[in-house]
Amino acid sequence: MSDVIYRILLVDDERHLLISLKDYLVSEQFDVVTASSGEEALAKLDDTNPDLIVLDISMPGMGGLGFLRKITKEDSQTRYPVLVLTARSMLENFFESVQVAGFLTKPCDEKKLVRTIRKILATHPKKTARTQGQKLSVLLAEDDPLLIPGITAAFSGAGFSVVNVENGPDVLDKAVTMKPDVVVIKDMLPRLNGAAVARLIEVMPSLSGIPVILYGMNAGGAKPDLSGCVKKHLLTNHPKTLLAAVQAVLY
Repeated sequence: MSDVIYRILLVDDERHLLISLKDYLVSEQFDVVTASSGEEALAKLDDTNPDLIVLDISMPGMGGLGFLRKITKEDSQTRYPVLVLTARSMLENFFESVQVAGFLTKPCDEKKLVRTIRKILATHPKKTARTQGQKLSVLLAEDDPLLIPGITAAFSGAGFSVVNVENGPDVLDKAVTMKPDVVVIKDMLPRLNGAAVARLIEVMPSLSGIPVILYGMNAGGAKPDLSGCVKKHLLTNHPKTLLAAVQAVLY
């Protein structure tokens, strides 16, 4: 069996469906956590950190749509890949314009469900693949010896594995071999500035999909032109703010 574990949060108010689908998905080597409402799913998110959410829409309380609104970021992307599984087939056209990873109509063949899940996970390699016991990794690009310990301690204290480099070219070299979950880059770095590094990460096939956070003011005091992989640009180097940004991007 592969040592790569994928965790699924299965959200549905039909108890018999939760039991049967969980049993089948576990037999397919998935780690499955269940919730019977949107409210319960929200309460379990931080501890669960799922690789994929399989979500019913018609539930009491906030329902599936309310849950989706809660986990959708400002850029309209959900914080986790979401596969909608619902008996309301008329909603399929609606979800073509909403940022969900997939849509299936109940009743759904279990084998088709697994194929769809695996297809979605294959398209989210950096956000979903998890090796048992492995921490999420941060590649930090910071050259100030007075700042490095504090930033590193903030990430490490939150359970991340941290590697630090001190110039632009080293970010690219290390990222290729390390494949970090997120790259946190200071704007002004020796030999190659942070925005230029981010643009290269965007076009390098081996680094495609890795999110980048830029921080600090650039030399002109304004935000640089950013590539699509830059999820946040922070005008601060405060460790707690950087940590919060990383958590928002990854979780």
